[in-house]
Amino acid sequence: MPDHPTHPDIDLVDGEFYASDPQELYAWMRTNAPVYFDERNGVWGIAKYHDLKAVARDPATFSNAGGIRPNFDPLPMMIDMDDPDHLRRRKLVNRGFTPRQVRDLEPKIRRVCDEIIDSVCERGECDLVMDIAAPLPMIMIGDALGVAPEDRADLLRWSDEMVSAQSNQASEELMAKAAEAFANYTAYATKVIADRRSRPPDTDLMSILVHAEVDGDRLADDELVQESLLILVGGDETTRHVVSGGMEQLIRHPDQRQKLIEDPSLLGSAVEEMLRWVTPIKNMARTVTRDVDLRGQRLRAGQKVLLLYHSANRDEDVFEDPQTFDIERSPNEHVAFGFGTHFCLGASLARLEVKVMTERLLARLPDLELAGPTPLRPANFISGFESMPVRFTPTAPVGAAA
Repeated sequence: MPDHPTHPDIDLVDGEFYASDPQELYAWMRTNAPVYFDERNGVWGIAKYHDLKAVARDPATFSNAGGIRPNFDPLPMMIDMDDPDHLRRRKLVNRGFTPRQVRDLEPKIRRVCDEIIDSVCERGECDLVMDIAAPLPMIMIGDALGVAPEDRADLLRWSDEMVSAQSNQASEELMAKAAEAFANYTAYATKVIADRRSRPPDTDLMSILVHAEVDGDRLADDELVQESLLILVGGDETTRHVVSGGMEQLIRHPDQRQKLIEDPSLLGSAVEEMLRWVTPIKNMARTVTRDVDLRGQRLRAGQKVLLLYHSANRDEDVFEDPQTFDIERSPNEHVAFGFGTHFCLGASLARLEVKVMTERLLARLPDLELAGPTPLRPANFISGFESMPVRFTPTAPVGAAA
């Protein structure tokens, strides 16, 4: 095994590692062991930006088909596939994420953001995570997948329970809850799929996926369940963490917040910096298919490699002053949405949701301030703030006026 310089204890599959804000440890890895071997778990960590991109560009050597989580079997969804299977599935699912479809959603996103803010604006306080950040993607994705409004809370709970179990430290109780959540989601999605098959194509995402056809291929029911689940978990968990984590930085940096309030044209670059800073998907696994050397380390066939996106997005060789939150950062070619053939399919929708919610919060609750601790959720995959108590000057809802 590699001979690393003396180093602190680094456990790359422990959720507590990611919840402890591991930036100092990432920096140590980038300097001393950019291709780091975690002996406890038998996995490699790729800490530097250009190394991560090189691995992502080489699926023949670093395969997705072994599963995106270390020590977990692959699931029958496109994120756990290599081409050509991945490309076939992606072409079909992509029918629901065309640029025009995403652009057409902006008025609805704006309306939903105002409705969410209306629900708390008169109270003068709320939990920014659960009251504001979490409902937005769940409403948007839930509506697209044919979820009744009264069932959104169930989907949010099922999503949380399935993600919480994606850890080597997951308890039997968490694993049981995740299994039950998956069964519940499968039953729910199967009913929606049957409904969409029974009627002509419509404009909602589930209908588009049910009726999508590329080169004579269509998605079977079990494939639809898996891919809609990927859309649910990916869209819900990631967007919520970028909204909450990005707003936390704007609150902690009032000069940046004021600059954005005075010049809304900076929203685009601000969203990119929020994505770089938060990087909600902390890592993805790849499986080594052949013995290969990388930065002087010998990686063996069958071993797992973790692409450490959060570390890559703070790489000093790529980002000037990377530990500073700067809404005017340019260039900002972060890898928060991954890289290569598996670049996030919902990136445009996530960007739009974050942009509109940030704009509406700054316009309607401009004096937001933290009102308590902001614990990070222990998770070794998708992670962000568990809660964020905030207070603000109460304001009137806009719903009645609109």
